[in-house]
Amino acid sequence: MGHIWAIYMRDLRGIFRNLAASVIIIGLACLPSLYAWFNIKASWDPYGQTHSIAIAVVNKDEGAVLRDTPIHAGDEIVASLKENKQIGWVFVEERKAMEGVMHGDYYASITIPSDFSAKMATVLSDNLQQAELDFAVNEKINAVSPKIAEKGASGIVEQVRASFVKTANETIFRIFAQIGIELEENKPAIEHVRSAVFQLESLIPAINEAIATAATDIEKSKKIASTVQAELPKAARLAEEGEAFTVQLGQFFDQSGLALDQAGPLIKQDLQLLLQSARSMEELTNILQDSSIDPEDVRAPLELAGRRLTSAVTVTDGLIRLLERVNKLAEGKLLASAIVELQGVHSRFQQQLSLVQQISSAIERGEKPAQSLVDSLSALSKKAAATLSDLLGRYDSELLPAVKQAGQRAKQAAARAGAVLGDANKAMPSVVTIVNDAVKGIELGSRELGKIQANLPAAEQKLRDVAARIRSLEKEGNLDELIDLLKNDAEREGAFFAEPVVLKENRLFPIPNYGSAMSPFFTTLSLWVGALLLVSLLTVEVHHGEHEYRSYQIYLGRYLTFLSIAIVQSLLVTLGDIWLLKAYVANPVWFVLFGILLSSIFMLIVYTLVSIFGNVGKAMAIVLLVLQLAGSGGTFPIQVTPPFFQAIHPFLPFTYAISMMREAVGGILWDIVLRDLLVLAAFAGVALLLGLALKKWINRYSTKMVEKAKESGLIH
Repeated sequence: MGHIWAIYMRDLRGIFRNLAASVIIIGLACLPSLYAWFNIKASWDPYGQTHSIAIAVVNKDEGAVLRDTPIHAGDEIVASLKENKQIGWVFVEERKAMEGVMHGDYYASITIPSDFSAKMATVLSDNLQQAELDFAVNEKINAVSPKIAEKGASGIVEQVRASFVKTANETIFRIFAQIGIELEENKPAIEHVRSAVFQLESLIPAINEAIATAATDIEKSKKIASTVQAELPKAARLAEEGEAFTVQLGQFFDQSGLALDQAGPLIKQDLQLLLQSARSMEELTNILQDSSIDPEDVRAPLELAGRRLTSAVTVTDGLIRLLERVNKLAEGKLLASAIVELQGVHSRFQQQLSLVQQISSAIERGEKPAQSLVDSLSALSKKAAATLSDLLGRYDSELLPAVKQAGQRAKQAAARAGAVLGDANKAMPSVVTIVNDAVKGIELGSRELGKIQANLPAAEQKLRDVAARIRSLEKEGNLDELIDLLKNDAEREGAFFAEPVVLKENRLFPIPNYGSAMSPFFTTLSLWVGALLLVSLLTVEVHHGEHEYRSYQIYLGRYLTFLSIAIVQSLLVTLGDIWLLKAYVANPVWFVLFGILLSSIFMLIVYTLVSIFGNVGKAMAIVLLVLQLAGSGGTFPIQVTPPFFQAIHPFLPFTYAISMMREAVGGILWDIVLRDLLVLAAFAGVALLLGLALKKWINRYSTKMVEKAKESGLIH
């Protein structure tokens, strides 16, 4: 031990007594710090400067019309981007945009085609077309900028999608409401035609009786025929009105069937959004049950919860009324249980709203909400969520088939109504002809009476068929129920479906900026570079009295010198990160101590390689550095690297060194630190074992080879 200490003390005296050596040592101690500081500062906040990245925007959209509503999606996108300062949007012509991208003036360009709005407007047609944005990027300029540009482009797509969903939903519900209004306006004409058909049906016995009487009493038949003939013009006018109305009725029922078909997915979306509201209340109760939470932190969640519950109560009420009307079309059997469950959910939402208001009032008064209120809110939210989850689970197998069955019956009823009214219109001329023939028959005598009797049964059968079809249609649905089903608040329904889902972010180990997050990697890297610099400029051998010492004494004695300088390097790097760069470090003391430990281990590994293998060892340390840059997961997640680097990842010192420094920066989990310490201790143990066991043996056989290599004049 005395020889080891003697070597170390001689090295220290040599450093302090030799000015040139002192200057070199000071430079070697400072260089790793500069390497780390410059790299950390350069990457301090790159994603906060994206407003300087120029992206050209070209708007060629010509607009479109969706159900009498003008759509100018391109203008809306441009207006929104002008308010977006996250990226440097530049609005130019198409030719200038393409030239700018090709020559590097812009990193990318986004072109809104002329038919952008027109393709979006095809949502309510049979020929659906997907709208496109033309995105061009110059990947030669920079490796990262295309990814940032793509993020900006995807943000535009998301914004357009959200806006379009709201507009499309409002349009669909507005169509439903318009159909209901038109049907309500034509309700008297529909009932008038129905009454006329039934009136004619009721006259059939009188007509038969008149003809029978005419066979025996011509004079009496004339009077009856005159009565019938007086009523026929009224019936003819009613038939003409019915013919005009059948066209409107057919169009209405076609649209009604489409409305019921489209209502199925919308009901499911309503249930999903209600389930989100119920689950968000569960999250709110978890926050309220935390006794340590600041009341100020729950004001905003409580206000949001109140708005969501108010919307949920309104939507639940509308959904119940919708299902009740659909249930009547399905004979009141298929949706009864679901309606009862939704009524329970509606009641729970109302109770939750009252509880949230009471809790908010308590917080406004500076009081802590009663635990009973929080417990009641938690129980109600869980019951509501359970019920809605059950309904969604049964939706595709029970609820959706019932809705589709109601839609199918509405279509069938529409078809039968059209056929009934068409037959009535076709049959009316025949009835008129028959009655006129009857009058002529009476006048012409008994000879013509036989012809009338022969034609009358056919007219009677047609009229009875029309009346029977109308009665069958009335059994399957009520006209008032169908009108109520279609008349909805379009704006409210559209706004509800367009409401975005709130993402609740929980940052377990928050680090305020990118530079601080990268400090573990650059600090670790600089410590390895510092070790390389030391072995490159300082000798690992003892040139004064080397024959007096054994191999292991030289190895350990000179290592103490390298270790002392490495510790100074570590202190400069870690303390400079904290005090000079103001990098965020959750545990500064451990950050410094971990840096000293890593510097000691890295120095031992690199020193051992050079002490054993000489210049070859330096090359080995450099190769190991290159492998660790890509295989340690310091910059990109190791999972996205090629299989080779994923395979060597567990066997590299950087893997555990960076992990340990990250714990100090973000917040320490001691089980992770203990694992890293054990693995790094194993690396240090292997280095010591190799240095103590192999140095003497390998140096003995490598001396001649080194001397021979020096004769070339190229190797020192």
